Amino acid sequence: MSGDQAVNKSSENIVLDPILLQVIRGAFETIANEMAHVLHRMSFSSIIRESEDLGAGLFDSQFNTLCESESTPMHIGSIPAYLRGIQDTLEDGEWYDGDIVVHNHPYHGSSHSPDLAIVMPIFHEGRLIGFAANTAHHVDIGAATPGLIIDVPDVFAEGMLFAGNKLYRKGQPNKALWNFIRNNSRAAQHLVADIEAQIASVRLGKTRFLELIEKYSEKTVLAASEQLMDYAERMMRQKIAAIPDGEYSAKGYLDDDGRNRGQQLPVVVTVRVTGDSLEVDLTGSASQTPTAYNVPFEGSTKVAVYAAFRKLLLDSACQDVPVPSNEGSFRPITVTAPLGSIYNPVFPASAEARFTQCNRLIDLILRALAPVMPEQVIAGSSASISFAAYSGLKSDGNYWVFLEVNEGAYGGRPKSDGPDSIDNLMANTRNNPIEDLAMHLPMRCERYELRDDVLPGAGEFRGGIGVVKSQRMLSDGFITHESERHTDAPWGLFAGHDGAVGRCTIASEQDKKIRDMPSKFSGEIVKSGDMMTYFSPNGGGYGNPLKRTPTKVLDDVLDGFCSVEVAHDIYGVVLDLEREVVDEAATNARRHLMMSST
Repeated sequence: MSGDQAVNKSSENIVLDPILLQVIRGAFETIANEMAHVLHRMSFSSIIRESEDLGAGLFDSQFNTLCESESTPMHIGSIPAYLRGIQDTLEDGEWYDGDIVVHNHPYHGSSHSPDLAIVMPIFHEGRLIGFAANTAHHVDIGAATPGLIIDVPDVFAEGMLFAGNKLYRKGQPNKALWNFIRNNSRAAQHLVADIEAQIASVRLGKTRFLELIEKYSEKTVLAASEQLMDYAERMMRQKIAAIPDGEYSAKGYLDDDGRNRGQQLPVVVTVRVTGDSLEVDLTGSASQTPTAYNVPFEGSTKVAVYAAFRKLLLDSACQDVPVPSNEGSFRPITVTAPLGSIYNPVFPASAEARFTQCNRLIDLILRALAPVMPEQVIAGSSASISFAAYSGLKSDGNYWVFLEVNEGAYGGRPKSDGPDSIDNLMANTRNNPIEDLAMHLPMRCERYELRDDVLPGAGEFRGGIGVVKSQRMLSDGFITHESERHTDAPWGLFAGHDGAVGRCTIASEQDKKIRDMPSKFSGEIVKSGDMMTYFSPNGGGYGNPLKRTPTKVLDDVLDGFCSVEVAHDIYGVVLDLEREVVDEAATNARRHLMMSST
């Protein structure tokens, strides 16, 4: 009998009482969050240390997620795919106690190449029972441009590729691999230190999992994990069953592939609901691109879909009893994307710049389901991401590299306005303190505030307002920027108005010219004093603007989020700005006239 079979058999026919089940569930969640905390606090690069661009958790020997940290969905949700990829590529072809593996190959399960997974097997009484694992986004893995890469011909140009490689074998370090890593990154010191933080995290996860087993027994803990996954599956199926059976579709457009300007890329989402299961079909979406603007199917496309339905159907804020975040919630969902499409590229197509497409996929799932789930969905969000890599050479000839994730805005919601200046649907990262930036790098943030050049989408509940951020380079360097939605505005819903598209500019200190930049570009050479400014999209509105509470319109005008003209022409609200009040009689007459003329 194999080790896996023995583990499965050991937990058969054990039914735990609800209290013990909840105790073990709480222990799982605590372990995952403790693993993430260690990784977060021990890391050196700001993308992990400040932005918390990471994920951590425990997994059984079948690669099922037992628990996940409350961090970035794209990280934690992808680890089962990493584990399946490691199974196919594992050095030695076998796990040993004390092994630690590094893995990031996009065609063997990774989310994309900068997200390195660190995995440690967990043995109990000589048998493999599971894994402690995490992933984190690293500053630089030696790609063609510092930090990020978009316009490259294939996956080999993305930097170092690891497929089931052992950093430690039976507890002993693989010095050759460590030296290889040190010699192939522009930010080797940060890269190595961050990997060491990941190793500390998985070692802690292993220790805590074994402590849990010693306390409650292997059979009990594994039985609990199976019952918790079954429970999450039942809850997801109940939510899906409440959606009317049918086929629901939506379509949007991405700006370009980072090379062929002006050539939009269609994204087509079809959700098929049948009973208590569903399929998300991406047939009709663009063919794979000649750049890195593709999405690894196993490690990113499927994960984005799973994240979308956990948000939509199992949001903990909307549940009387929160549903555990584990593999069970994925089981009722099937994802289809034609091989050779942007969401399922063929090796060796590059796939590093894959995040904005995932956000738009989620945005379109919401749009597709809006007719049958009006009280659960929101209007169009920024559904992009501004991921910028700033870099340059120090006086000693070494590189500095800074990665930054900027905020966006959500669409209006059934009962409230869209949140302003917030992450992009599934980023869940924090911002970098501008003080930290100025202390450590030759850069200076000169503007960081809510966007004021365009308005959010009007509606009974208006869209959220995006961010505008200006970063000035204080030395010569390079900028690579991955963003979206410069041409396809966030959509309004149920008579709500569309939001506003994003923008990006670079201002030259030398000739005082301001250039409008495309939404994504690679390795742009900039001079000391040049400044990049990013304007994120504003969200779409939800519901008829004529139903918006007039005092909310007044507040938006006073705050500079709405003009007097828009208040009058779109919202039908007449204001007395001298007294800062709503003219109620004139507003009622104006709205009656507008409603009767539609």
